[in-house]
Amino acid sequence: MKKTRTQLLNDLQRIKVEQYKLREGEEVRDFICLMLEYIGDPQPELRDELIYPTFYEWILEQRLFSSDELRGILAVLLDERHLFHGIGGQEDDTVFTRTFTALVIGLMIHRHREQPFLDAAGFQQLKSALLRYYTEEKDLRGYVEKGGWAHSAAHGADAIDELVQCQESGETVQLEVLEAVRDMLQNGVYIFREEEDERMATIVDTMILCNLLARERIAEWVSSLAASGSQPGNRSLYINRINSKNFVRALYFRREREYFGQELQEALIAAELKMNEFTAKTILSVQ
Repeated sequence: MKKTRTQLLNDLQRIKVEQYKLREGEEVRDFICLMLEYIGDPQPELRDELIYPTFYEWILEQRLFSSDELRGILAVLLDERHLFHGIGGQEDDTVFTRTFTALVIGLMIHRHREQPFLDAAGFQQLKSALLRYYTEEKDLRGYVEKGGWAHSAAHGADAIDELVQCQESGETVQLEVLEAVRDMLQNGVYIFREEEDERMATIVDTMILCNLLARERIAEWVSSLAASGSQPGNRSLYINRINSKNFVRALYFRREREYFGQELQEALIAAELKMNEFTAKTILSVQ
């Protein structure tokens, strides 16, 4: 007999108390299908406090899945009922399915980094789907009063941060990622206020820290963000400028200045100055 949502809730509460260990006679497959079905449950207790932590423990800590099982789970996560469920919609509960799917995809990528289970074609499919999601997501709310965390920009950034660290992610992938991050920052609709800029800055910080992309290419990209600071004002461009400015600040203050190298450090300072109208006004008043 198929388990119900209530049974899943009770089972996962018990599994959490018992340190995510299964009892004699239980199999992981007894729970996975229903966990995937309710991965975006509107109630945060099941979605955020039980399903996601259980996936974390079973994927990364206990490593309960074989390569075939991981590929099977990932195929479901990337389908139209999960990562792309209701994509393009706004202000509805489908966002929880997409964003918590993205979180679990991040766990899967981390596992792949440590114990590869995808071939070249599988990785390309994963990369394309994840970046497509980040570009097409339109519900950018952070914390939703009646549903808890949606946080699409942040959850997607967490998964992308794992993606850029994969050995398959060469320069082309890194540059594609930067374009997706820029599109998210310059969405023209939503000003991020739940530290999404910090989570996106982590992606670029990882690129720098791990030498995944030449600093001069990152400096060029940072400079391109500042273009929003010199365009005629309207609401969309104002949003783009604020998001980009906050991102540049988040990245700049992440580490010691020497870490960036001169060219990138100068690009960050110049970009912030160009997007900071208050600084510009102060300079003009002094003159």
